[in-house]
Amino acid sequence: MRYIKNTLHHLFALVCFATIVASCTATIKKDAPTFKPMPDRHHSCIAAFYNFENFYDTIDNPVVDDEEFLPSGAKHYSSFIYQKKVSNLATVVQKIGADMNDDGPAILGAVEIENDTVLQDLIKHPLLKNRGYLFVHENSKDRRGIDVALLYQPKYFRPLIHQSLTVQLPPKKNIETFTRDILYVKGILLGDTVHIYVNHWPSRRGGQKRSTEARSKAARVCRSHINTILAEDQAAKIIVMGDLNDNPSDYSVSHALQSSGGLKMIKKSDLYNPWVEVLAKGNGTLANRDAWGIFDQILVSQSWIPPRHRGRLFLGSSYVFKAFFMVEHQGRFKGYPLRTWDGNQFRNGFSDHFPTFVVLLEKI
Repeated sequence: MRYIKNTLHHLFALVCFATIVASCTATIKKDAPTFKPMPDRHHSCIAAFYNFENFYDTIDNPVVDDEEFLPSGAKHYSSFIYQKKVSNLATVVQKIGADMNDDGPAILGAVEIENDTVLQDLIKHPLLKNRGYLFVHENSKDRRGIDVALLYQPKYFRPLIHQSLTVQLPPKKNIETFTRDILYVKGILLGDTVHIYVNHWPSRRGGQKRSTEARSKAARVCRSHINTILAEDQAAKIIVMGDLNDNPSDYSVSHALQSSGGLKMIKKSDLYNPWVEVLAKGNGTLANRDAWGIFDQILVSQSWIPPRHRGRLFLGSSYVFKAFFMVEHQGRFKGYPLRTWDGNQFRNGFSDHFPTFVVLLEKI
């Protein structure tokens, strides 16, 4: 009798265990997520822009106004300071977009450079040498001798042709006045034919309103050339980058250059400006009296915009690059870019602008 009772107890225990296991299995099946296909994967390519803030060498050029940046000048611009400037810029360039692509910028628009000598020193710096950067540069007619350039990695980009677009301003006292040329470069970026414009528009010296026409003139020079490209190919892939000295919504950018941040209402030939939204969120590349602005912009033609993009690459996200070491962390300029100069005092910083970059994607 005791044997039967023990057997019944064992059977009862087995039934209970089986019931619990079945219940758990049912629960697991019920709560388990349904299978979802893997998201699309992409190769990335970084297009960036950076204002190098007075990137001069220490040698006197008698045909330009570079006296401020000489050893005998007000800033006592020595070889030691110059080498620190080169090293600091290389540190930033090395890190722009590197968390998304180890190679960093495939193309990099640069402004406030004196000549090709400073560019050679920069790309030969140990932090950048392995990337094999080359550059396209032309001397412009700016009285201070500062130019624009396009740095590129040959593994990503191959230039085909380039041209300087002269920007002549209204004469002063019957003397011809020029600002920085716009550099136009046509080339092949990972198989796509692209048209790149590197800009550095006139500053706001004398007040924003008084100087608006000068920037609008530069914008119209750029837009006029863009129109010739679009006349031949309405789906041309165009990138306009630069220090525009105006915000995305200002007249020179939105009207003279013809750009918009809204894809739903954008006109057919308008450039798309992703920085409208970035600025609206309170981000910026420079500040004045605690008011942030985005003068450093990268705009694209609509053939970059998915799902109607053309070619291999399309526009991903847009970023202001603002690493911890590039920021002022104390004093009245807390949060601002850690700049190279405060008046004539060397700050051992990087630039008075933060760089910007966009991620261009290619589906794998």
